[in-house]
Amino acid sequence: MGYENHAEWRLAMRDPNVVRAMLEDYRAGITIDHAHEEADRRAGRRLTMPLLLLWSLRDDLEDLYGDPLLIWKSWAEDVRGFGIDSGHHIAEEAPNALVNALLPFFTGSR
Repeated sequence: MGYENHAEWRLAMRDPNVVRAMLEDYRAGITIDHAHEEADRRAGRRLTMPLLLLWSLRDDLEDLYGDPLLIWKSWAEDVRGFGIDSGHHIAEEAPNALVNALLPFFTGSR
């Protein structure tokens, strides 16, 4: 992440409100967010907007859950994306690859 990013992260971790907010995001993911997702599935709701899915190739996402594109295709009509050669912090570790993936998606030039 680089010295400056790491220093900023360490400073933020000293603020109990920041830590609580981070933990609340995880809590919501396994409680209310999960309940809303299940309700959407039962109602047959799917995402209809284009979805760009990017993930780290040097993380454990695929090991834990399988192919991310296949997972999201059960939720969305138009899914595209690929893994980026980076660790967990894609924006910090592979900024050029991230920008090269985002620009065509946002400009519609695939």
